[in-house]
Amino acid sequence: MADVPSNPFLDDDDATDRSLADRAVEGDREALRALVVRHQPFVFNLALRMFGRHDDAEDLTQEVLVKVITSLRTFRHDSQLRTWLYRITVNHFLKTRRRAMELSIDDFATYFDGVASTEDAEPSAGPEVVEELRLRCTTGMLMCLDRDQRLTFILGAVFGASHTVAADILAITPSNFRVRLHRARRDLYSWMNARCGLVNTANACRCARKTAAYVRRGLVDPQRLVFNADYVVRVDALTRRGAAGAMATIDDLHERVFGSHPLAVSRSVVVDEILGNEQLRAFFALDT
Repeated sequence: MADVPSNPFLDDDDATDRSLADRAVEGDREALRALVVRHQPFVFNLALRMFGRHDDAEDLTQEVLVKVITSLRTFRHDSQLRTWLYRITVNHFLKTRRRAMELSIDDFATYFDGVASTEDAEPSAGPEVVEELRLRCTTGMLMCLDRDQRLTFILGAVFGASHTVAADILAITPSNFRVRLHRARRDLYSWMNARCGLVNTANACRCARKTAAYVRRGLVDPQRLVFNADYVVRVDALTRRGAAGAMATIDDLHERVFGSHPLAVSRSVVVDEILGNEQLRAFFALDT
């Protein structure tokens, strides 16, 4: 089993980041590799939650890391390197073209109506397939938020970043971040409380009873799990809240749903692809 990565928001070792960056700029290949490996989990998992597909997340991770690497020499040391790197990440995600899952989902009303119209059936799939549908469905809910709201919710409510850290990453004030997070939480919770059985047991929608229909339509493939695969730990095991922490109010229940999403491992060889790029090797005069 792969080593469990630390929560990037709790790893505040800026001295290590700066040392690796300085050595990388001087052509140290292993320092550059260590820096990329250190921050790839954040970039990949934020991309996965922002856009909902592994292929898109892997492509975007490579784009961001190439941009970071080629910009290392411009880092002015006026902030933590992590903050600088994550700002590049979120700005890239905000400006990138709309991706497939975003294009397939319009808004909360249309999305929940589509789920509700899917026929119910007695559960026939194993628990891992039901979990696949739960992750797919709740990822779709995130797509109903606009990109600013989605970023804010993922950083603050899912990844457990403090308001100060998240505000630094988004280049806004902590008070503005709190307002954005409140609105994103309100919009998501109000719809989940009204329509989703994961949050409100009075609602009719149950993942287990929808699974057979999604499998029959080919939207969930029991032989090729996408969301419930290639991960090392659940997100909430890495946050300050902790996987076993009880939520203070019912309003926090929907955040537990997203906190139980997997921390995914990229199936690509993005680090080796980047470090093997001849243009980047020449740019940094990397050691062989």
